[in-house]
Amino acid sequence: MVTIVVNGAETPVRSSPDTPLLHVLRNELGLTGPQFGCGLAQCGACSVLLGDEEVRACVLPLAEAVGKAITTLEGLPGRWARSRGAPGQGGVLPLHPVQQAWIEEQTPLCGFCQSGMMIKATELLEHTPEPTTAQIKEAFTTSGPSPHLCRCGSYTAIIEAVHRASAIMREG
Repeated sequence: MVTIVVNGAETPVRSSPDTPLLHVLRNELGLTGPQFGCGLAQCGACSVLLGDEEVRACVLPLAEAVGKAITTLEGLPGRWARSRGAPGQGGVLPLHPVQQAWIEEQTPLCGFCQSGMMIKATELLEHTPEPTTAQIKEAFTTSGPSPHLCRCGSYTAIIEAVHRASAIMREG
């Protein structure tokens, strides 16, 4: 048994070290934010933050996540709270600005890819607080292992949601 840190909490898991992190998160821990899309790190639906970097959990072995902070969609509110100096655990936390912006912009169509999109947007905004449209497009298409794919084509709404999240984050 190993212990991993998921969404700010140390969590023991029984999975084999070579088990893909996605399977541990979904099947053992019941976290359904990261989705199984392609299983080949080519679509981004399984994205999580490992420390400050977006990774594809469908191909990342559990062993590579041990000792690093893992953040899933469910952990974004706590991540935001901790970044603002709040403890980030327990009680009801406000949504992360990225989640709030996604709702306000009515971004999802089917919603399947949106967890990965919000993870990527969070990574981008933590490194580039006021991204240009070109930087947003680059983050979703040419950075990371492969482009983030939205089969419904909600790319324009995603770009607008990232801009809105940036404004919300600046407002505090």
